[in-house]
Amino acid sequence: MGQETKRMLQIGEMVKRNMSLVLQQEGSYIYGSQVLVTVTNVKMSPDLGQAKIYLSVYNTDNKQAVILQMDEAHYQIKTAFVQRVKRQLRRIPSLHFYIDETLDEMYRLNNLFNKLKSDNQMGTKSEEE
Repeated sequence: MGQETKRMLQIGEMVKRNMSLVLQQEGSYIYGSQVLVTVTNVKMSPDLGQAKIYLSVYNTDNKQAVILQMDEAHYQIKTAFVQRVKRQLRRIPSLHFYIDETLDEMYRLNNLFNKLKSDNQMGTKSEEE
């Protein structure tokens, strides 16, 4: 994929900030008020024409359904997004939503280690003596 340029990082940060605001504003209409969605990262393509938007989804067991609901409401999301960035961006990127699995993975591993510790599966110094 190559190194992200300063411009890609700047635009990505701007997309992230504005998409967060759009989801605060529109989110409850799209996936309900119980689900919490946060933008964790945005990766821009080198030509700045594509934005990969990574999301953390909480308070639901079906995260993929939330992404599908967002894809269905793509026009609504994009319209709200364009309203926010049209003065800052010459070219509006196409928006693609993905679930950010890194936090889930981190929690899963933490829970696993905590369980192993509490079950005394990690081994202790006293066993070596």
